[in-house]
Amino acid sequence: MNPSPKSDPPPWMEDQPPPRDAEQTDDLQAVEYFKQARQALTHQLRKVIVGQDEVINQLLIALFTRNHALLVGVPGLAKTLLVSTLAQTMNLAFKRIQFTPDLMPSDITGTEVMQQDPRTGERVFRFIPGPIFANVVLADEINRTPPKTQAAMLEAMQERRVTAGGTVHKLPEPFFVLATQNPIEQEGTYPLPEAQLDRFLFLIAVDYPSAEEELEIMKRASSGETPEVKTIAGAEHLLYLQGAVARMPVADHVFEYAQKLVAATRPSSPQALEFCKKWLRWGAGPRASLGLIMAGKAHAMLNGQVYVGCKNVAAVAPAIMRHRIGLNFAAQSEGVTPDGVVAKILEAIPQS
Repeated sequence: MNPSPKSDPPPWMEDQPPPRDAEQTDDLQAVEYFKQARQALTHQLRKVIVGQDEVINQLLIALFTRNHALLVGVPGLAKTLLVSTLAQTMNLAFKRIQFTPDLMPSDITGTEVMQQDPRTGERVFRFIPGPIFANVVLADEINRTPPKTQAAMLEAMQERRVTAGGTVHKLPEPFFVLATQNPIEQEGTYPLPEAQLDRFLFLIAVDYPSAEEELEIMKRASSGETPEVKTIAGAEHLLYLQGAVARMPVADHVFEYAQKLVAATRPSSPQALEFCKKWLRWGAGPRASLGLIMAGKAHAMLNGQVYVGCKNVAAVAPAIMRHRIGLNFAAQSEGVTPDGVVAKILEAIPQS
């Protein structure tokens, strides 16, 4: 099966239905399917999104590994548009929650209301699901709501369920939280606690467009044309892709490389690097090492590889580790950034 040219991506959903199970395909077929998926999805996103190639790749990796992502960037960089368009192309139920200081936990998870049966007169409680009951939940400006409301997302993100009135309600599959955060406005915000940041696989840094990209944005937005974004996939495609990532084998030396990267950030660890002991208050936990492996798998498959190499782990390391390490005062006074620390770690630890 040969992939179609980039200018004319294959009608992926109509002509390429996924196998019932990832086990029904060998590694080469799964990698080819990933190439088709990336090409088709990117083609649709390009109709409304200019540039942001790395952001799109990281979002796809988060989805294909059944994880959540936090997008951080100044206003106007199309973060919300990107997330909503991605949900549309994959025919996933999408809900946007605008986080504000007066938002209550029940506004997210749902609430129980009392209803009276008109025939018997019996009064019963009925659960009204909140916007969290969707496949893709956009938590817009998640740091603008108080901690008790932020905490309402914890169970949903980790356990994929909501508990209300002592009853457990399962969330739909697939389920993703894609949150946004404005890095320049701190007044009236509530920084996410480390426990919640750790539940995001990626902290995706959304940067300004290049000069050429910004010119293209202006031309498109002022043309009066409305691009038509097609739905080209469904939940069954996504579940298949997730299964293919999960079963991809990883060599022992890649596991060891990921473990070394994470252990190097822990100041009290024997494997800690000297500059990490000097600059860090705490390092990344086990979710980081697991995230490096899972994201490395998806990165390899998106790039047409049937194996996972240390280079794939290194490619996803900045987005996985930048929000999982804590700088101390010495680092801040020297102008050190989390990305700078991760870059030095990648230089110091060779890829075997």
